[in-house]
Amino acid sequence: MHERYEPRTIEPKWQQRWEREGLFRLKGKGEKRYVLEMFPYPSGKMHMGHVRNYLIGDVLSRYYRMKGFDVLHPMGWDALGLPAENAAIKDQRHPAERTLENVGQFKAEMMSVGYSYDWDREINTSHPEYYRWNQWFFLKMRQMGLVYRRMSRVNWCPGCATVIANEQVKEGTCERSGDPVVVRKMQEWAFRITRYSEELLQDLDKLTEWPERITSMQKNWIGKSEGTSILFAIDGQAESLEVFTTRSDTLFGVTYVVVAPDHALMPKLVNAQTRAQVEAFAADMERKAAQQKKDEEPEKEGVFTGAYAVHPFTGQKVPVWAANFVVSDYGTGAVMSVPAHDQRDFEFARKYGLPIKPVIQPKDGPLAKAEELTAAFPDDGVMQASDEFTGLPSDEGRQKLAAALKAKGGGGPAVTYRQRDWGFSRQRYWGTPIPIVYCEKCDPAHEGIGVPVEQLPVKLPDIDVAKVLTGRGEPPLSKVPEWVNTTCPKCRGPARREVETMDTFVDSTWYFARYLSPHDETAPFDKAAAQRLLPVDVYVGGPEHAVMHLLYFRFWTKVMRDMGLVEIGEPVKRLVTQGIVNGPDGRKMSKRWGNVVSPSDIVGKFGADAARTFVLFAGPPEKDIDWSDEQVEGCSRFLARVWRLAYAHREAAAEKAPLGGETGNALAIRKAAHKALKRVTEDVERLGYNTAIARVMELVNYLTPMQPSADKAERAAMAEAVRLLAAMISPFAPHIAEEIDEAYGATESLQARTWPAFDAALAAEDAAVYAVQVMGKLRGQVQVGVEAGQEEVQAAAMKDEKVAPHLTGKTIKKVVFVPKRLINFVVA
Repeated sequence: MHERYEPRTIEPKWQQRWEREGLFRLKGKGEKRYVLEMFPYPSGKMHMGHVRNYLIGDVLSRYYRMKGFDVLHPMGWDALGLPAENAAIKDQRHPAERTLENVGQFKAEMMSVGYSYDWDREINTSHPEYYRWNQWFFLKMRQMGLVYRRMSRVNWCPGCATVIANEQVKEGTCERSGDPVVVRKMQEWAFRITRYSEELLQDLDKLTEWPERITSMQKNWIGKSEGTSILFAIDGQAESLEVFTTRSDTLFGVTYVVVAPDHALMPKLVNAQTRAQVEAFAADMERKAAQQKKDEEPEKEGVFTGAYAVHPFTGQKVPVWAANFVVSDYGTGAVMSVPAHDQRDFEFARKYGLPIKPVIQPKDGPLAKAEELTAAFPDDGVMQASDEFTGLPSDEGRQKLAAALKAKGGGGPAVTYRQRDWGFSRQRYWGTPIPIVYCEKCDPAHEGIGVPVEQLPVKLPDIDVAKVLTGRGEPPLSKVPEWVNTTCPKCRGPARREVETMDTFVDSTWYFARYLSPHDETAPFDKAAAQRLLPVDVYVGGPEHAVMHLLYFRFWTKVMRDMGLVEIGEPVKRLVTQGIVNGPDGRKMSKRWGNVVSPSDIVGKFGADAARTFVLFAGPPEKDIDWSDEQVEGCSRFLARVWRLAYAHREAAAEKAPLGGETGNALAIRKAAHKALKRVTEDVERLGYNTAIARVMELVNYLTPMQPSADKAERAAMAEAVRLLAAMISPFAPHIAEEIDEAYGATESLQARTWPAFDAALAAEDAAVYAVQVMGKLRGQVQVGVEAGQEEVQAAAMKDEKVAPHLTGKTIKKVVFVPKRLINFVVA
């Protein structure tokens, strides 16, 4: 064992040995643990924010292996997507080149940090070997009725002549071209995720090991509403407008109906006098919608369509307006407006001079007069001016109205969800080609003909980047005629391929299952492996994915279950959402801000173990942390102290004295080591990595002053303590742990051995700390023997210099005693 701690020598040695011995590969037997971190988009080099995400899972994986579990801990690359395509447009380099280069850099950085990945299971979503199964799923889900074409509202850039994402709209203009963006309706492919809305909602209650904020966000996103469907006939036509409301008790207060400017029935609602005005209004609203800032509440605007709707009970005709607060692809695209009992409707009515009719009387007051209202009354109450329903409480009235509507065929009880179907087609090149062809002869309606499964994958074509990836004009693939022009699988005549590609969220919906058999050419993954290894036991990733990725891959898992591929209904048991790492400037570490800290720089200067220890010690996994070069250096000094401690007592490693029956220093050393082991074990189990490292630091602080002893029992105790210390730090700082362990006689890696068990008698606490309260307020704390009873604790508490002043001159009426925790004096 060298006297100096030299991480640059130690760390490559152990990384090579781990890989050579295959220590991170699945054994295929025993109780499993599947630990997974969200795979990265390889945009270049890693930064310390990435390092933290992957470390959380790595510590658990190393710990679980030593606990005897068969651990699956894979890694891959979410390699398709718009960033690579935008970079290709800018630099005129093929996305595949850049991706391959970035993957190489990212992987080298990962390996230098010492992650315990099974690299034999590495996947890359940009490889046809992977995305062929995206296409396979598409075809199977289309057969199940889960894939369809629809018209949808999109952001359209006239300059680029393409659809752009919300994130690419800056102040109402395209961030690439600067042209004003408009909202228009276009065809797109969509997954019918709403078919699973109720199950996705109900099964959230089963996810007891997910953060509550994530499940709450998903519940809100799905947005289940129970209410009433109501049909309003259009005067003079055979058509009806369907609305959904949770306040059917206000139905008799409807004074107008509002539809989206692009509602499907709009051509029948307008007349010769109103058509031009309504069309101009719709165009103006599209322009304003595109320019609207995120979370900005636009001014309510509307225009009369010229049509009237017929009240289903009174037969009264109410005007139909088009307004910007109703959209066609949300709900039914129409709402009933009750200005006396809805503030938005109230403001709109006052702005445009529409009638206001109160029909809900407050429980503790009279029915208001319309002219006296300064705001809507939105609460439940008692129905008034509502024909036979007058006098009913709101909740009872809703039930009876829904039943009456159902009886007369005018609607009835209904459930809706805020969640919309998932539009997944994109007008870009660097994505999974959608396996559809269009044949004028066999498919005159252009619904699309699926590519036969045996012809998959439909590969992305090689392209001339300068000609194809211009960022303007038609979708890139449409500019590759030799790829677009193909043969119809039905008639063998000429056909054209679909030129849009899939959203990259498709890639990440099922990748966790592909790791089970990443090179399988006969199926997306092996069913037997899925039965044994799924679900994922621990999944680590950012909370920003709550209602997209984390919802999509729950949906996909249920689809795979219905296909018979898996037996599970949820992909993950325990979800860990990590906090961010702030850069030296205090902002989130990101290339965007230019404040990233590269792990290669830190590893080169301080070593991987120091980098790992700092990130894990800086705070609990779910909390944000601030980067600090000084604290990394401090962790490096701590590891050097661990090394010096092991070096100082290296001769004790050969001590053969039996353990047990120690007294004096030997007993104290063993007690300290086993107490630390007990606490570290408990902390790792609950992901308290920062406190686990603090326990190790306390042990090192205790052992460091001790000099090598000639006493055999003391030498044996110290050798045991150093070996336990190496095992305890191995999940956090694995390289130094392995080197010390080897120097103390180990012939195999810690990753091939069992996590040590603490001796319960040695680990037992000698003292208990009690919080002392007076009238429920904390006034101090006392330390007593662990077996002390109430009398002893009470006596110590009353003598404490911080507590005594609060008891002086008082009469103790009652003492509340909680063993091992607190004592509370109730005084007069």
